[in-house]
Amino acid sequence: MENLELKIEKLAHCKELPQYQTPGSAGMDIRAAINEPITLQSLERALIPTGFKIELPAGYEAQIRPRSGMAIKHGISMINSPGTIDEDYRGEVKIAVVNLSKDAYTIEPNERIAQMVITKVEQPQIIPVLKVSETLRGAGGFGSTGKQ
Repeated sequence: MENLELKIEKLAHCKELPQYQTPGSAGMDIRAAINEPITLQSLERALIPTGFKIELPAGYEAQIRPRSGMAIKHGISMINSPGTIDEDYRGEVKIAVVNLSKDAYTIEPNERIAQMVITKVEQPQIIPVLKVSETLRGAGGFGSTGKQ
């Protein structure tokens, strides 16, 4: 198994760096690096600072995903889930949060608001063709394979 390293720069407004909550966690929890609570009304969006920058290894991305508990209990999700942080991005990681519930939700300072999963990515060679190969499914899309 490869010994992967993720370099993280802690900014002045960061209280805690991302961390795995259990040894088997795929994602590390990310906290809101805010000084005052932010209340999101129903369907409102906000860009929440995290207080850190990352340096990903070549060939990797960071995926920003909702925390399942916040999603099911409060309707808090990510606008572009999963969000992608490319290996060459060096700015502060920020979380594009949306309140999908009918009720207002307040994000508290240092609250765990998202999770970050580090994944390997490939950049395939693009090969233009006149026609792609046929399959049994063909162009059948959303729901085309049925429910059962």
